[in-house]
Amino acid sequence: MDEEYWFCLKHHTVEPREGCKNADRLGPYATREEAEHALEKVAERNEEWDTDPAWNDDAPPQDGA
Repeated sequence: MDEEYWFCLKHHTVEPREGCKNADRLGPYATREEAEHALEKVAERNEEWDTDPAWNDDAPPQDGA
């Protein structure tokens, strides 16, 4: 990656490498546009994980488990 971008969780902005500390941001992302949509991606992944029976403690056991 020549240029990388992060999404700052404190300021809700896209930042270059020189920005807030990594604990306060998501990334790196290859493009500014990907970084702009970081929270949407997090929400999508959380939804997938919440409904994945392999990770859902509330789901009934699968056959052979």
